[in-house]
Amino acid sequence: MVTDTEVPTEPAPQPAFVLRVIAVIGIALSLFQLYAAGVQPLGLFFQRPIHLGFILVLCFLIYPAFGRDRPRGVLGWIIDGTLICAGIVAGAWVPVNIDTIANQIFPRTIDVWIGVMTIVVVLEGARRAVGLGMTIIGAGFIAYAFAGRRGELPFLADWLPGILNHRGYSLERLSSQMTLGAEGIFGIPLGVAATFVFIFVLFGAFLEVTGAGKFFIDLAYAATGRQRGGPAKAAVIASAGMGSISGSAIANVVTTGAFTIPLMKKLGYRPAQAGGIEAAASTGGQIMPPLMGAGAFLMSEFTRVSYVDIVLVSIFPAVLYFGTVYLLVHIAAVKQGMKGLSVADLPRTREVLAEGWHFLLPLVALIALLVAGYSPMRVGFYAILSIIAAASARALWTFAASGPTTAGFIAMCRKGLSLTLEALELGARNAVAVSMACAVAGIVVGVVGLTGLGLKFSAMMIAFSGGNIVLALILVLLASLILGMGLPVTAAYIVLIILVGPALTEQFGMPILIAHLVVFWYSQDSNVTPPVALAGFAGAAIAGSKPMETSVQAWKYAKGLYLIPLFMVFNPEIIMGGEVPVVIWSGAIAVLGLAAFAAALEGYLWAPMPMWMRVALVPGVVALFWPNFTVEVVGAVLIVILLALNWWQARGAQPPAGPETSAA
Repeated sequence: MVTDTEVPTEPAPQPAFVLRVIAVIGIALSLFQLYAAGVQPLGLFFQRPIHLGFILVLCFLIYPAFGRDRPRGVLGWIIDGTLICAGIVAGAWVPVNIDTIANQIFPRTIDVWIGVMTIVVVLEGARRAVGLGMTIIGAGFIAYAFAGRRGELPFLADWLPGILNHRGYSLERLSSQMTLGAEGIFGIPLGVAATFVFIFVLFGAFLEVTGAGKFFIDLAYAATGRQRGGPAKAAVIASAGMGSISGSAIANVVTTGAFTIPLMKKLGYRPAQAGGIEAAASTGGQIMPPLMGAGAFLMSEFTRVSYVDIVLVSIFPAVLYFGTVYLLVHIAAVKQGMKGLSVADLPRTREVLAEGWHFLLPLVALIALLVAGYSPMRVGFYAILSIIAAASARALWTFAASGPTTAGFIAMCRKGLSLTLEALELGARNAVAVSMACAVAGIVVGVVGLTGLGLKFSAMMIAFSGGNIVLALILVLLASLILGMGLPVTAAYIVLIILVGPALTEQFGMPILIAHLVVFWYSQDSNVTPPVALAGFAGAAIAGSKPMETSVQAWKYAKGLYLIPLFMVFNPEIIMGGEVPVVIWSGAIAVLGLAAFAAALEGYLWAPMPMWMRVALVPGVVALFWPNFTVEVVGAVLIVILLALNWWQARGAQPPAGPETSAA
């Protein structure tokens, strides 16, 4: 279990007036986001810069210059005051000057320098809110943009391999790319943070302050408390159903994660672990039929295979993916010593529902609106309104039942207003880290687009494979990761399949449907693979954990995303069909291989695995991928023997039943 003693250093108390300013700005940001989500949608060059301006001001107020564990001091206020003013200018510049910027051919000198200032404050804000690693990544990509004969740092070109060389870009060109268009800081990652990520973080804050969070925790305990890792397993199942409908892994994280991540933390999963599990499960929603995040329709158009056939062949791989995540969640629960609670220690389902059934209404509304096809941002807006309405109705019912008085009514209204303001502030605070991470991710995206790095990687990796299918798939995976930094999953899939699809089908003889499925699956990896893992960032915002640490956890739990496409390639029967015994054998070794891989990764299945056993499982798993029946049989036998030995060790390690065991 995570305890309070594991928290590093307590932050130094902020002066009262600073806390008031933070509260006012946080409430203003949340109200602005609610207005844009449900009243009057704004253009991207209004919403994203204004959102960033608010976030920068909050960031420099919440995270002092010399660390949260030290008083700010005069020098700190001089630094932070300057940065706060710079943040305001960065947020206001594009919206105020949008007409001039849109109608000019070349940027004005002042636009360039405001852009430079914006880049600097974003990198510094990320250092404070996210960590030094994210800032180094952003600075590294900026250096790459300058590394060319015509760039600001031409000497760096000598350090780059020939294919990665480019002409180099000036400060003026880079500044324009980063801050005067939709391919830099104000690009897709910040757009994600400024729309439905924020609105669902705010939804989670309303759940927390109204008591809905406690209701769902109690309900989950009542339903799954006797199982190890019950809420985490519920998150996996819920994300499988919701992800296909939502069309976005990030939207899936912020919808289901608002409920499941707090439950996992309550159970004992570390915050980063909880956010990572939800991100991995939500990413799987994009490969889950029937909609597959709109991918099934695109695939049908490209391959001329009927939509129904694509849905049918995608079911088994999707089940394999979620089964792997489910198993990893179970192993983590067992390793961390999580136990099922006794019935006496669990709340009764009937009593929990009687006390808080009204909190189910926002969840019903949320699911219904998603199914009806509303955008995640609008869904989040109505979900917040529904939880306010449900909490207000419950308060009025309690007030009426307790004998209404004028004083009681005034007290009820004051409490309602206080909780609303608290939720608005909390939502804004919780969004700072993920928004700063996404702003730096925008720098990465901008450099990739400016230098053509993504396309270079795609072409280069196919050429470098040298006719080796395994190496080609690894290179495609890396290319998808680079492209995924700058493109949504659907766009990354389209670009990548156009670039590498002909090579996979013509050079390597891969069936066209499998080639498309492999590329589509690999196009999901940027959601869960550091350094730009937007689903991981969204999970971190809800879990209150570090974005990079959460992304690493998501990457670990989503390993099926990388392995299952290999089964499609080397055992095409699971997709293309064939003789029944062959299909059954291919499906069986796929299940066996993923279970063995999960056990080797965690070092645990029924009991702790010694290192020699984990190492011995690896060649067994590799053998299952080998396109040779004899090798597959040998690998399967090896894995079965090792897992049976682990099961036998677990039986031998069980203490005999006796008075002490019973008492325990």
